[in-house]
Amino acid sequence: MTLDYPDEPAEDFPTPPRDVVDDEGREIHFRRGTDDREALVEMYTDFHPEDRAQGIPPSREPQIREWLDTVAERDCGIVLASHRGHLVGHGMLVADDEGGYELALFVLREYQGAGIGTELLRTLLGLGQEIGVERVWLSVERWNDPAIRVYEKVGFERVDSASFEIEMALRLH
Repeated sequence: MTLDYPDEPAEDFPTPPRDVVDDEGREIHFRRGTDDREALVEMYTDFHPEDRAQGIPPSREPQIREWLDTVAERDCGIVLASHRGHLVGHGMLVADDEGGYELALFVLREYQGAGIGTELLRTLLGLGQEIGVERVWLSVERWNDPAIRVYEKVGFERVDSASFEIEMALRLH
């Protein structure tokens, strides 16, 4: 897949680790992902079925583990969001075969709508800038207006539309 990325780079984003207070008054800690596999499996086991998009994250533990293994094999940047020691969000930039990075972002349902997704996205993009990622892309279901608004707010531009998905791109450097 060949995408047209914006010519102008995005703003500078904050890097992990960092703490923010969400719109519900909860302190959320963002950090680089390292060896948090079991916590990720637990988070995704609790993930609400309606919040799964494009088949990810998988819904059953064996498939979750297999998916995380596949992601771990790729060059990627990972940011985790936690509240009181429990993971509530996971964002990753996964290298593709054309020099870009695909973005994926997940927030537990009970933490959605409080600004955590936006801050997780901004922190993940900051990590991308820090590790030298130049181009980021994502696909989002066209009816997911809240996510589309967040992506556009941080600078993503629509670059292609398929029947059920919109592809968006951002240049970091």
